[in-house]
Amino acid sequence: MNEILSQEEIDALLTALSKGDVDADELKQEQSKRKVRVYDFRRPNKFSKDQIHTLHVIFENYARTLGTYLSAQLRAAVQTELLSVEQITYSEFTRSLPNPSVLCVFTLPPLEGTALFEINPNLGFAMLDRLLGGPGLPTERIRPLTEIESTLMERFGQRMLSLLEEPWSTIVNITPVLDHLESNPQFTQIVSPGEMVVIISLETQIGEVFGIMNMCIPFLVLEPILNKLNVHYYYSSTVKEPAPETVQALRSRLENAMIPVRVMVGKATITVKDLLDLSVGDVIPLERHVKDDFEVVVGTGTKFLGTPGVVGNRVAVKVTKVVEEEDDNA
Repeated sequence: MNEILSQEEIDALLTALSKGDVDADELKQEQSKRKVRVYDFRRPNKFSKDQIHTLHVIFENYARTLGTYLSAQLRAAVQTELLSVEQITYSEFTRSLPNPSVLCVFTLPPLEGTALFEINPNLGFAMLDRLLGGPGLPTERIRPLTEIESTLMERFGQRMLSLLEEPWSTIVNITPVLDHLESNPQFTQIVSPGEMVVIISLETQIGEVFGIMNMCIPFLVLEPILNKLNVHYYYSSTVKEPAPETVQALRSRLENAMIPVRVMVGKATITVKDLLDLSVGDVIPLERHVKDDFEVVVGTGTKFLGTPGVVGNRVAVKVTKVVEEEDDNA
C-alpha cells in the first residue's frame, strides 16, 4: 500500500467521479500503464510472503467464525469476509481512520504489546441498534459513543476478540483481553508512528449496512512467534492428539448411550394368499434350523450370535459368538 487516503479524500474522489470531473476509464488506463512497484528501503517489509499467507489462513477462519457469531447474536443476516492482509506503518493506518471511530485497544497474552481492533462507525452503530432491539440501522450523524453504548460495545467487543483463540490455537494459545475503547485515533498510539504493523481488513455486511473492520497487530507483538508463522508449521500443528480428558468425556457419553437390541428368531416368506388364509393353530416354518443360533441385532447390524434360554422369570439369549465386520452373517 503506497498511500493511505483519509476519509475526506475518499469522499472527495467519489464526488468528483459522480460529477464527471474525473474519468474512471482514464484512471484504469493509468493504473494499467504503471508497472513499477515502489519500495522504500528506509521502511523494509518485516513480514515475509509466507508469514502473510499464514495470517491470511488464520483470519479466513476467524472471519467465518465471526460471521456465524454475529448472525446468532444480532439475529440478522451477517456476512464477514477477509478482504486483505497488508503491512504498513502505524501512522499510515491511523491517518486512514475516521474521527470519531470505534477503536478497541486489546492485548494478546502471553504475547507482549498492544493491538487495535477498529470497527467502522456505521457497523458499530448498526450492531448497537440490533443489540438494543432496533432494526440495525446506522446513525445519521457519526458521533462518539455514549457511556451506555461504550459499556455494551466493550462487552460485545470482548466476545468478538475471544473468537481469536481457536484460529490461533495451532500457532500459539492466546487469551485476547479488551483493555479499553477509544474514539479518537490520535489517542491510540500503541506503537511509534514509523513502526510496521499488519492490517487485517474484514468486509462485513449486517443486513443492508456495509463496512470494514480492521485489526492492527504491530510487528513487535508477533515477533516472538515469527518462526511459527509459516504454512508448514500451521498445517502440521493442525492435527493434534486428543487430550486425555477429552477421550474420557467421549467414552463416558458413549457408555451411557441407549441403543436398541433385538434377537432375530428367524424369517419366513409367504404369499399374500397364505397370509389371508392364516387362522389360529396354523404353523409358519422359519428359514432357520432349530439348532441354529439366533442373530443378536444391535442398532441396525448383527453383532452377536446366541442361544435362547431363561434367566429367572425372563427369556434371555446367551452370546455364543461375536460377529466380525467381514463375517458374511453381519
